[in-house]
Amino acid sequence: MGTTLLILNEAPYGTEHSYNGLRVAGAIAKKGEKVRVFLIGDAAACAKSGQKVPKGYYNVERMIKNVIRRDAEVGVCGSCIDARGIGEEELIEGAHRSSMDELAEWTLDADRVISF
Repeated sequence: MGTTLLILNEAPYGTEHSYNGLRVAGAIAKKGEKVRVFLIGDAAACAKSGQKVPKGYYNVERMIKNVIRRDAEVGVCGSCIDARGIGEEELIEGAHRSSMDELAEWTLDADRVISF
């Protein structure tokens, strides 16, 4: 199997871009493919722990945890979390502060890149 990189750009709520990106990431990981997810721009907030949503509404934090449980790597743009006042200690367990250098490496290593 190959490696799929998903780059998410949109906020966790308000649009469904990140939601759908995480759905695809989970489906690909379920097939045994190596998955990496890079959160950039407003999508950096997807990795903030402690999200509370109305009953019956999807929860992006839970979705990321499910993808991580399938051995996916989740990198979060460091300058993007800084700009949004999110500390590294606030990131979901299993997600890590990342960088453009790591995104470049992941992109060059990937067989497929999908951007949401």
